[in-house]
Parts: sequence; C-alpha cells; structure tokens
Amino acid sequence: MNMPDPVDRLAIEDVIVRYTIAIDEKDWDLLDTVFTPDAHLDYSSSAPGVDDANADYPTVKRWLQAALSIFPMTQHMVGKTYIRSWDGDTAQCTTLFHNPMGMPVDDDKKFDPSGSQLHLFFVGGWYHDTVSRTPDGFRIVKKVEIGGYMEGGFPDGFDIPQ
Repeated sequence: MNMPDPVDRLAIEDVIVRYTIAIDEKDWDLLDTVFTPDAHLDYSSSAPGVDDANADYPTVKRWLQAALSIFPMTQHMVGKTYIRSWDGDTAQCTTLFHNPMGMPVDDDKKFDPSGSQLHLFFVGGWYHDTVSRTPDGFRIVKKVEIGGYMEGGFPDGFDIPQ
C-alpha cells in the first residue's frame, strides 16, 4: 500500500487531534479548520434517533454546540491514527478514542444544568475519517464515529438534545 510521507502523516494526525481540542474547548471557530464546508458527519452510533447527528457539517456543528453546551468537562484522548488507504491526496483513517465526560447534577445525582456536582462517565470507540488535502491543508471530508462502549451512562433526567 502507498503510504503518506512523514510530513503528510503528521498533518493528517494533526487535523484529527485539532478536532478533539476544538470539541473539548468548545472552540467552534477552530472546528471550522477541521472540516471541509461540505463534510458529512455521522454520530448516529452515539446519538441514536437524533437526525442532526448524521448530516452535513453546518447542521452537525449546530447540533454539537447544543449537545455539548451542558458538559462543563470533556476530554478526548486519541490513539495513533491508522491509515487504511492513501492515494496521495486522500486518506482513509481509523483512530481509537477514549472520552471521559462530566455533566452537572444536583445533590440527588439528577441532571441539573446549575448543579454543583459533576457526574462522570466514559465513552470510547473509533473515528473513521476520510481526510483530504485542500488549499488550506488537510481537512476531514467525512467522519463516522463508531461507539464501542459507554461506562457510567447519562444521569437521570438527561435527554440528548435533538
């Protein structure tokens, strides 16, 4: 299999890490440097039944802003990116992720946006990304998140924003 040179490989890995930083810091402008404007994102394995979790980038970006706004703490950790195929400008990649998340709860451990306690849970799985070279550097043109596990679950009283 043809493999990217080390500079391209680092640039591909950088865009995937930049995605995690943008999500964890809720830096939506930085997220715009991760995806092409016409990218397709599929988070349906993490948010079953939520139509906006499997859509074009602008729609999913709005959904991510709404869905993640109630999390005062997220921390995406990614493993090395495995490049499954490479044609010189486009890579098909798989990256393992582990994601501790915290959401506010009240004294009874029920979801409360103004709660003073933090309910932690853990999510993990794989990102399957198609990354292409653009005039602005490598960008993700397609992201499919495949959930592997969730430990701890959502607190009582929380529903994923539609």
